[in-house]
Amino acid sequence: MKSLRSFWPLWSSCTLYAALVHALPATESFLSGHLQPVPTPTGKKISVPGNAEGASVTVLPSFVSYSIEFAFFPDFAGNLSQPNTFSENLLNNIAALSGSKPNIRVGGNTQDYALYDAELPTATRGIVIPSRSPDYPYDLTIGPSYFESYRTFTNTRYVHGFNLGKNGTVGRKTLLATAALACKALSGGRLLYWELGNEPDLFKTSAQGIVRPSSWTEADYVKEWFDGTRAVDRAVAQACPELVGTNWMAPSFAGVSNSLKPLKTFQSGLTDDENIALISSHNYIGGATQPGVTLQGTLMNHASTMNSVNKQVAVKNQLRPYGLPFILGETNSLYNQGRPGLSNSFGAALWGVDFNLYCASNDIQAVYMHQGTNYRYAAWQPIDTKDVPKGTKAPYYGSIAVAAFLGNLVKNKVQVRHIVMEKDTEAAYAAYENRVLKRIMVINMQSYNYTAGATAKSRPYSEYTFSVPTNCSGVGIVNRLMANGSDAITGITWDGYSYNYELENGKPVLLGNVSTGGIEYIGQTGFVTVQVPDSSAAMINLPCGGKY
Repeated sequence: MKSLRSFWPLWSSCTLYAALVHALPATESFLSGHLQPVPTPTGKKISVPGNAEGASVTVLPSFVSYSIEFAFFPDFAGNLSQPNTFSENLLNNIAALSGSKPNIRVGGNTQDYALYDAELPTATRGIVIPSRSPDYPYDLTIGPSYFESYRTFTNTRYVHGFNLGKNGTVGRKTLLATAALACKALSGGRLLYWELGNEPDLFKTSAQGIVRPSSWTEADYVKEWFDGTRAVDRAVAQACPELVGTNWMAPSFAGVSNSLKPLKTFQSGLTDDENIALISSHNYIGGATQPGVTLQGTLMNHASTMNSVNKQVAVKNQLRPYGLPFILGETNSLYNQGRPGLSNSFGAALWGVDFNLYCASNDIQAVYMHQGTNYRYAAWQPIDTKDVPKGTKAPYYGSIAVAAFLGNLVKNKVQVRHIVMEKDTEAAYAAYENRVLKRIMVINMQSYNYTAGATAKSRPYSEYTFSVPTNCSGVGIVNRLMANGSDAITGITWDGYSYNYELENGKPVLLGNVSTGGIEYIGQTGFVTVQVPDSSAAMINLPCGGKY
C-alpha cells in the first residue's frame, strides 16, 4: 500500500490521463475500472453555467469543520503525553484538500453541565444518568488537565463553549475560572471564537433537564448572555491581554422554531456589544427514535434535506440586516446521537455530501458536523471502548468528498450552485473557483442494499449528461465515493483511497482493487456524460478555462 503522497505527481499533472484519452473514442467512459461504451447523448441534458452568476456567496475557509461534545473532547484530542494521532491524521487529510484544518467547536449539551474542580486529577469525571441520556454524562466535572487537549492538534483553531445552563454561584465560579484556563491554552493563534451556552432555546423545555422557568424570554436570555460574555471578557483581559477583543458566535439555538425565536432574540439587542462574528444555528434532519425515519426516505432523500435546510435559510434571510455570516455550528443526521444502521451507514455519508453542499449553495458559509465518543453519527471513533472500536466511520468519507469538491478555500474564492434534478433520489452541484466553473458533483441516492443479496453485477446505475461551456472541452477526471451499498458501514473509498485506522492510522491508502481517477472526455460541443451507480457519488473535475 502506498500513501497519497506517493501518487501526487499523477494527480497534479494528469499527463498519463491525457495520453490515455487520446487513445479513446469520445463516446467511451470509465466506470468501475472498465471501459464501457456510452452512446452519444440524446436524452435530457443538464445545463451548468460556466460562470458563478447566481451561485452562492463565497464559503468560508474550513467550511468542513467539526463540533465535538464537550465531555469527549479529551478522547478525540488526547493530551500532551498521549496526543491522539489518529484524529490528527484525519484532520490533516481534510487540510490537504481544503488548504486548512477543520475548525473545532468544543461544546454541545455537556458544556452546560460542566463544573470546574481545580483539584481533579483527571481531565474529566462524568456520571451518566440514563434517564437523562445514556450517551453522555449529565453530572460532569472537568479538571485543569482538560485544557491540555487544546495543545495537541497542530495548526487548528477552536471555538470554546462556556457553561450558561448553570447560572448559580457554582456556575459563575466555573465560568470565571475556566475563562482564564481556556484563554491560556488557546493562546498562540489557537482561539477562533468563544461561545456561551448550548441550545439555550431548549433551556425551559429540554428532556435532558429544564434549567429555566417557563416565563424565560428572549430578552431574559440576552440579559444573561451579556452578563456572562462581559464577565468572560474581563477575565480574559486579566489572564490573556493579547486575546482581548476575541469575538463570539451566537446564539447557538437548537433550531429555528423552539421556545426562543432567533429574530426576536436579535431584535432584543444581542448584537449591541458588536462582538458577534458569526450567527450560529443548529440543525438535525430528524430524530433517532422518530417514527417513520428511514435511510431512503429521510437521509438519502434530497427533498427531505432541502426541507430541513430551507427552514434555516428562511431565518438566515430574516437576519441578513445584521450583516453577519450564518453557519451551522452543530449539525448531523439524527439527533440523540443517531440511529445504528442509518447514521453510521454509507447512505449517511451520501446524505452528508448532499446536506453540506446544499447548505453551501444557500449561503450557509460553514458547517460543523457534531461528534462524540460512541455516537452513531460520528465521523470517527477516537478511542476503543467496550461498545465501539477505534476507527474511521462512513460519515468521514462524506466530509472528504465535500472537502475535495470545494477545493482549496485558502487560495481560492469558492462558490457553489445547486443544480435542480428530477428525482428526490438525486442531487447535483457545481463548484466555481474565482468565478470559473471547476467541478460538478452528482449524487445518486437510490438505495442499493447489498446485505439483502444484491451483487455488483446487478447494481443499477444512472447516466447523467451535463452541458458545460465549450471552453471546458478536454479531459475531465472523475473521482468516486463508493461502497458496496447504501447499508455498508465498512469498505468505503473516495477515489480509490481508504482512510481506515487499521491501514495507516487514518492516512490515505490507495487500494489495489478499486479504480481511481476515471476519465470522461468533454468534446467541443460541451457535453460530459457520467455513469453513477445507485448509492454512490461522482465528481467531475473540469478543465474549464485551461488545461490541467
